[in-house]
Amino acid sequence: MTTTHAVPDLDAIRERFPALAQETIFLENAGGSQMPGEVADVMHAYTRKTFVQLGAPYALSEHCGQVVQQAHDDARLLVNGDGCGEVVLGPSTSMLLRMLADSYADVIEQGDEIVIAESGHEANVGPWLRLERQGARIRWWRVDPETGSSPLEGLHEVLSERTKIVALPHVSNLVGEVVDLAAVTKAAHDVGARVVADGVAFAPHRAVDVEAWGVDWYVYSTYKVFGPHAAVMFGRHDAFAELVGPNHFFVPDDAVPYKWELGGVSHEAAAGIAALRGYLQFLAGRDTYDRDTVTRAFEVMERHEMPLQERLVAWAQEHPQLRLIGSAGAGRERVATVSVVHATKSSQSLSLVANRENIGIRFGHMYAHRLCTALGLRPVDGVLRVSAVHYNSPAEIERLIDVLEPAL
Repeated sequence: MTTTHAVPDLDAIRERFPALAQETIFLENAGGSQMPGEVADVMHAYTRKTFVQLGAPYALSEHCGQVVQQAHDDARLLVNGDGCGEVVLGPSTSMLLRMLADSYADVIEQGDEIVIAESGHEANVGPWLRLERQGARIRWWRVDPETGSSPLEGLHEVLSERTKIVALPHVSNLVGEVVDLAAVTKAAHDVGARVVADGVAFAPHRAVDVEAWGVDWYVYSTYKVFGPHAAVMFGRHDAFAELVGPNHFFVPDDAVPYKWELGGVSHEAAAGIAALRGYLQFLAGRDTYDRDTVTRAFEVMERHEMPLQERLVAWAQEHPQLRLIGSAGAGRERVATVSVVHATKSSQSLSLVANRENIGIRFGHMYAHRLCTALGLRPVDGVLRVSAVHYNSPAEIERLIDVLEPAL
């Protein structure tokens, strides 16, 4: 029987994050979120007491195997992949996507086309460009140079019966706008293509639902979703079946995820991934961990985050010297990752103003180098990016604005 509790307020949420007790204001969450205390504690305890290899027939090794399995099960539940696919754990999304693209290199044929979103993080761009060596033809899904958005009609213009892969960000880590992933997937599937979605900038803000979207591959970074420095790659069963993972020859091809976790996974990171369920239960006010708990927890996150997003977008949109990159509207069509460019001052100089006041924001291309170029920006200076999540407070946003106003 599920027991429900009161949904926590902001003060209760912030108390779960030891780092927030410091003077630093964390508004660079798109680069990496903070970790709840229970996640850090479990990882620390794992390395002190259960740091053994898996697969041996003694109790402690068997226990560690269960921890790693729980991490896979919890990550698969987090993306709503139970029954339709499996998850692979790895050190980063960049590594997982490079591994995936390398595996596709074995099946790509001369003349096959790969559609790449110009708005993408380089982790989901560069690996696919390498497949030109196998004879693949690259087609670019271009952005609107004024807004940074990726209109769906632009995708339809580059799809064809030769398209094999569509690689895109679910949310640009620079623009913050949410792409209609279900519509993208339908368009790609209509021509027989697979969809590889980079969910790194979406997953910290909203509940991932790979089953509803029908997406073939979906990756996210656990260290940006309140966990350890690791990453998750979901793949549909039929998508995995088309490829051979990189692990040793004697590992069966259908042994997923083992065939894809070359050298094994970080056991302490797996312990942290599994420990996140406690925090999600706390947010949802429930003592069980199931799909309803996940969706409720992210609904709470969204409710806390939305006022922060609205304030940041309004400030950026109304200031006469600032150009807001991405949608001018606040709401579910974007997340609280807000990038701006000043009319005359460098993004670097403005970032340093905030950084000197112990406010963590940053400037640059955020690894969306090609997107900055398409927007007419110098990638080395790029944008000034502010990225909030649910544990940030309205007072922190006001503090940032107060600090930046004189410099603007």
